[in-house]
Amino acid sequence: MVQVTVNVPEDFLENRDTAAFAKQMQLAAAIYWYARGEVSMGKAAQLAGLNRPEFLDILAHEKIDVFQVDFDDLERELTRD
Repeated sequence: MVQVTVNVPEDFLENRDTAAFAKQMQLAAAIYWYARGEVSMGKAAQLAGLNRPEFLDILAHEKIDVFQVDFDDLERELTRD
């Protein structure tokens, strides 16, 4: 595992648990990159420190599409002879 250091203004973390904040950042990054199609669901779940069902539950809670659809590809498929 690789460790990454992120600089955050001190006043931003005032009265926050830094370990919980780090986990939230990992989850936010995983959701962001998954929603953009940059990582698979498995890799996103791994980054978030979750298994796939747990990650799916969070995606549903956050109203993030589970299935990534490329509408150009879909249109080509639908118009193929």
